[in-house]
Formats: sequence, structure tokens, C-alpha cells
Amino acid sequence: MAIVDTGSFTDAAIELGLSQAAVSRTLLSLEQTLGVRLLHRTSRNVSPTTAGVQVLPRARHLLAEADNLVHEATTGHTRLRIGHAWSAMGAHTREFQRRWQERYPDVALHLIRHNSPTGGLAEGLCDLAVVRTAIDAHRYAHTVVGHERRYVAMASDDPWARRRSIPLAEIRHRTLVVDRRTGTTTARLWPDAERPALEHTHDIDDWLAAIATGRYVGVTPHATATQYRRDGITYRPVRDATPVPVHLIWRRHDPHPATHATAALLTDLYTGHP
Repeated sequence: MAIVDTGSFTDAAIELGLSQAAVSRTLLSLEQTLGVRLLHRTSRNVSPTTAGVQVLPRARHLLAEADNLVHEATTGHTRLRIGHAWSAMGAHTREFQRRWQERYPDVALHLIRHNSPTGGLAEGLCDLAVVRTAIDAHRYAHTVVGHERRYVAMASDDPWARRRSIPLAEIRHRTLVVDRRTGTTTARLWPDAERPALEHTHDIDDWLAAIATGRYVGVTPHATATQYRRDGITYRPVRDATPVPVHLIWRRHDPHPATHATAALLTDLYTGHP
């Protein structure tokens, strides 16, 4: 890469802090390993061969990934990444961020939204995750940090928007839009013979857009009502519905050093402790 970027073996050697001979030997060894010539060499310039053109972008990607890996390893304990699928800590998100900065100023906090059942933990995008769906207890350790009331989301001109709350049993007469991957609502909230019709969606934006048409309603934890206020969408509490447990999950065999502190702070916020 350095040879192509600088245009010569001499300049590449200067940039890399190596001798020109060392640069030449490294290139030759790579070409012998791959079994193809990577560069055309003339007395005036150096240019990539067809194989070199194909290899170069992949090499850049691999080096970038290596740099990222080193960065991850060296900053892992000075940074905390908390994943979530939709709503982070709901109404407690801002206060969690404020208290974290006050108590742990040396550990940078990053909230990462990823629409997967583990909020990005399985994908390696975060160190911990806040989830409201079922947990794979064999793969992840977890603790319940709180519970959230269920709300029904509807178009703002829906007749239900004039009411203070909606009974769960009444919702079965409407078509319910749900996210099968990360949503907390399933038909099992209702008895077998009283289940509503379902329409499936894939993320929060599609979910809200469907509800705004007035054709559908959605049932969701209170966190969504606080984090996704939209023109044309109204939320009302659902009566007689079980609350949604809020879990903090982490990799069982590789917990972040700040796991206990995170769980304690979230529990305090959900239970109303100062």
C-alpha cells in the first residue's frame, strides 16, 4: 500500500522507516505467497497490476480492522458501550447519562442503537445491552433493572386518543403492528380465542409510519412513548396488561468492569432512588 500511495520504493521506505531493500523483500515475499505479481515496476514509476488493483482495497480494509482491534483492546476499560434496540433507558436515559458522567468521568459512555434482539451485543457492537425481550440465559448473563408499563400507540385523530387509557381486551378488535425481531408485543398477551390480527414490521420508523396511517395500533413499553414522540402519534396507557421487564445483559464469560455499576445505577433510576 505504501508503495502505491507514495509512487516509489524509495518514498515508501522513508514513510515506513525501513530500508528500500526491506521494502522490496517484503513485496517479493508477498507476491511469492500469493503466486501473482502485484506491481508493475519501471525505472520511472510503479503501478498496480490487475491482481494488485483487486488486492489493494482489501488490504486497506484489513489494516483498518487491525487498527480498530488495537484501539478496542487498549481503550476497553475507559469506554462503555451500551446497546439497545429501540428506546435505550426510556424516560431515564438522560438522567442515566448525567449521573454516569458525574460518577465515572474516566469511563466514556456511548449508547448504541441496533435493531437486533440483543441490541448489538451478539454482533459485538457493545459491551452491555438494555433489552426488553426474552433472554438466552445460556449465552448471556442478565439482571432485571426495572419494569415499564405498556402503552398503546395510535394515530392522533383516532377516537381512542380522546381517552385516558385503553383496556387490553379492547385492543384485540384492532389490527396490531408488531416487530417480531425486537418488539415486546405478541399475540400471547391475549387469550387464544381473543387474539388480534397482526401486521409485521421491521424497525421503529416503519412501526410509527404504519400507526400514523390510522389503520393500525401498536402496544409498546413506556420507553417508546418517551423516546419517540412524533407528530401524528398519540400514546395512551394500557389497562390490565402485565408490565415489561427491562433487562441488562452481558457476555457471560467476558463482563465489562463497569457492569455492576451500570446495573446498580439503572436499578436506582427505575426504583426512583436518588
